[in-house]
Amino acid sequence: MDTLIIQVTNKNVHSLLNELEKLHLIKVLKKENTFSQKLSEKFAGKLPIDAAKKLQERIKQSRDEWDM
Repeated sequence: MDTLIIQVTNKNVHSLLNELEKLHLIKVLKKENTFSQKLSEKFAGKLPIDAAKKLQERIKQSRDEWDM
């Protein structure tokens, strides 16, 4: 038998998976999210360096405006 990793994209799927398990068609091994990943790791390198620098400058500028 094969072991598959699936990502649930709809909350209604859980009841369907439970029914399939009751029919002995599948076995749910883990019901929790096993892909806990830091957001900094998940999105690292997704923004071009020049855009990231401009964004950081804009964030700093907007924070400075609050201090005035």
